[in-house]
Amino acid sequence: MKICIYGAGAVGGHIAGRLAGSDAEVSLIARGEQLAAIQQNGLRVETRDGTLLSHPAATDRPADLGPQDIVIVAVKAPALPTIAEHVASLLHRDSLVLFVMNGIPWWYFHSHGGTLDGTRLQRLDPTGALWDHIGPERAAGAVAYTACTVIAPGVIRAENALNRLIIGRPDGQPDARLDTLASLLNPSGLEVTITPKIRDAVWTKLVMNLIGGSLGVLTASAMKDVLNKPAIAGTAKAMADEGIAIARALGCDPGDPDKGLSKLATSSHLQSIAQDLLAGRPMEIDGLFRVPLDLAELVQVPTPNLDLIIELATQRARTAGLYQQPNN
Repeated sequence: MKICIYGAGAVGGHIAGRLAGSDAEVSLIARGEQLAAIQQNGLRVETRDGTLLSHPAATDRPADLGPQDIVIVAVKAPALPTIAEHVASLLHRDSLVLFVMNGIPWWYFHSHGGTLDGTRLQRLDPTGALWDHIGPERAAGAVAYTACTVIAPGVIRAENALNRLIIGRPDGQPDARLDTLASLLNPSGLEVTITPKIRDAVWTKLVMNLIGGSLGVLTASAMKDVLNKPAIAGTAKAMADEGIAIARALGCDPGDPDKGLSKLATSSHLQSIAQDLLAGRPMEIDGLFRVPLDLAELVQVPTPNLDLIIELATQRARTAGLYQQPNN
């Protein structure tokens, strides 16, 4: 099986490093210093169980690789529309595109059912490039629990003792390609679960990202140093309750928020969106923050606490020049 990981940052590089020891033919799309380091020295993934060193084919020219059976897209959401045509160059008729990302995915309402079925999310795909060039029927979703960081060009550290990937199709149907991917990754130490309810998994993580991401942006701190303050912990609980209400109004079960908050309160990992702010990289404001609030308005769920904290976090991103959408 030919598998290309598009985006060799923290998450994509981690997945590529785990796949490298399998029978799959693995390739990477990277750029800049990351690409140069991987081409010269290989890809180095430091895990709790040891270091994984591999030498996958790496390029910044997707068309050079030819058609792939699975393309795993692990770039940040703001870049997705700009790479849609490049991803399309990697596809054959039966290719699957697995999007590993935080927040609401662009394909969210594909095969959703009900009155919202087929609704397009313009904030995430403003020109329709993803819908038109890749197509939601090719898409599958993935939610990663890995806590990875690029610590040097070509070097990724996976901090979690347990690394998990939850994957599934928007229509909830079984897919042999996902089964094969799981069989390749599970022996590597990346635990893969296939779910018929990928939107539930999206919301389970998103509710915590709404809190950890926004407060991380405002404080530039890991949540263990933030949620130990009673006033902030109380606001975080109210934010979680609002996020849960949005998910349930959309027909999803995001699980027990108290369990998620307990884990978040002990996390020493700086949320990725806060890392982006500190590094001066474009921030996933829409997928993580603004679109969930759009959906709250769509299903008429009041979100006063999320509104306040997210507006502040959005303004912080605007002030840093890392969020280009107009005030809305």
